[in-house]
Parts: sequence; C-alpha cells; structure tokens
Amino acid sequence: MPSAERLKVAVVGVGHLGTFHARILAGRADVELVAVVDANPARAAQVAAELGCPARTLAGSSPAEVVAALPEGTRAAVIAVPTIHHATVAVPLLERGIACLVEKPLAHDLPSARAILAAAERGHALLTVGHVERFQPGMRKVRELGIVPRFVECQRLAPFSFRSTDIGVVHDLMIHDLDLVRYLVGSPVKSVDAAGGAILTDHEDMASVRLVFENGARANVTASRASLQPTRRLRMFSSSAYVSLDMHKNYGLVVKKGPRWKEGRSALSNLTPEEIAARTDLVSSGMLELLELDLSGHERPLQAELEHFLGAVRSGARPEVTGEDGLAALELAERIAAEIRAQAW
Repeated sequence: MPSAERLKVAVVGVGHLGTFHARILAGRADVELVAVVDANPARAAQVAAELGCPARTLAGSSPAEVVAALPEGTRAAVIAVPTIHHATVAVPLLERGIACLVEKPLAHDLPSARAILAAAERGHALLTVGHVERFQPGMRKVRELGIVPRFVECQRLAPFSFRSTDIGVVHDLMIHDLDLVRYLVGSPVKSVDAAGGAILTDHEDMASVRLVFENGARANVTASRASLQPTRRLRMFSSSAYVSLDMHKNYGLVVKKGPRWKEGRSALSNLTPEEIAARTDLVSSGMLELLELDLSGHERPLQAELEHFLGAVRSGARPEVTGEDGLAALELAERIAAEIRAQAW
C-alpha cells in the first residue's frame, strides 16, 4: 500500500495494554504508527525504540499540551492511559476530529464519560470503546447464529495482577461481561442485586450480581481478581439452544434441537426412564444437534478490535462498540459498585 494511503495512528499510554496496541499497529502495512505517547519519557522511548517510531511525552494535562503530543496529520488514536485520565486525553483529541478508541471503562465516572461523548459530537469524530470481548471468536459466532438468550451466566476470575488497583473489580473485569450481557439480551436492565467486597485492595476485589432485564431475561455475573486460576466462561440458554463458551481455552459448544427432535421425543414417551438411559444413540439419531466451536485458529480479539476500528475510521461507518455502549456499561457498573459499597463489607 502506498505510503500516502497509510492511516496515521498514535497510541497514548504505553503501559501493559497500550504496548500491545502499539505492537499490532506497528506491524500493519496499512498503518503508520506516528507516535507512542506516555507521561513517562523513558517508557515512551523504550517502546518507540522497539517499534521504530517517534516517542512523545505527555508533559501536561491541558488540552493544548495533549493535542501537541500528537504529530500533525494524526487521524486516529488509541487511548490506553489510566482510566482517571481518559477524559483529559480524549476530549481535546475528539474535539479536533481525531477518531479515538478509548480503552474500557470509558471513564472513571459518569460526568467524565458524558464529557467524552459530547466532545465526539462537537468534533464530529468517531468514538469507540475497548470492550474487546465482543470480538472474541466465540461471541462473534453466537451472534451469527442469532441466539437471543433468556438466561446468561458469566464467570470472570483472575489472579491478582497488581494492576488497575485504582478501580474495583466491577470496573476492572466485570464491566466486560456487563457489556456482553447487554449486547446479547438487547434490553434495558430493570433491577440489580449485587454482593461483593474488598479482599486485597481498598476497592471491591470480588463481586457477584443478579440482573433482571425489562424483557424478562436474567443474568448472573461474577468477577474476582483474587483467584488462583484464570477463568472466563459464559453460558447462555434460550428456547432454541444452549451455548457454553470457554474464552480462556478458545472453545465453545452449542446444543440445539435436531431435525428429528419431535419424532424422537414422541418415541421416547413410550419408554421407561431406564430404557431412555440405555439409549446412547439419542444425539446421533438426530434428536439433538451438537456444534463444537474450535476457535483456536481465529484472529485474536485485540487484533480484530483494531481491524474494526481502522476500518470504521476509513469508511466513517458506525463502530461495533459506540460511545453510548461504553456509557451504558459504565452506568451499570456504577450502579452495581454503589450497591456493593452500601453493604460496608
């Protein structure tokens, strides 16, 4: 691709996650990584040297200084600074018309999140939020199958990483699944019943919530950052299928009624429970349809997320995860975290 057609992109904040973004972008032939920006000059220089791009220092927090940190002609930016600084960085860039992918959560509080959305509107700039789990291959497949759940169960457990200790586990980990269940169910949340508490930090490290949606669907969502083994599982049930996704192992299973469901069910009504238990051919007979989802060879979610972001910047299309989606996930996270704090655990 000719140099003139390469999209000029910067990454602001090159800590753990921002560095992954920068490496993926630097490896794309259709992108010119024009700068990696960080408040720590040594960190910016280290990542820039690795990737062969300029390093910039975010010297201050004024809008002029934020804009000056990006080279002239920058069309898009990935913002991966600490959550408390998201609005400080995103607002002046969006007002200048620079498309932004803001890492999740969208902001550290609701006024800051709304300020980011307002800046995108003023600057007519594309805004998307880094709810990367939507780009998990299993999640993409479930959406392709058109399954709308009536009950969802999510577990997201992780060992303590010593990162993101400025926010609780609801905003750190659970918010991924809060976005997913909203995305899958497609209905506003009617009620919340949450429990959790602090174990290792000053914020909640474990949280569990029961969500009831206006359309009658339910979801149980659990998150912990004080576990010994990582777990990322999602199960969903509808009137037509059961789906189990293990996003840590990149494996999924869909169980649906087979083409001979009605016929086979009628035949089973004449059998005793013992006779039914002895029938090992019920699946192979066409009563049930099992679809195994081997997802190991698919594009990594972060790569897919960036691919989608870059495509939306070029085309002007509506992004998969909008600023409004990010705000809705944050509003729900705030509601859950407030209920947990009220318990004074």
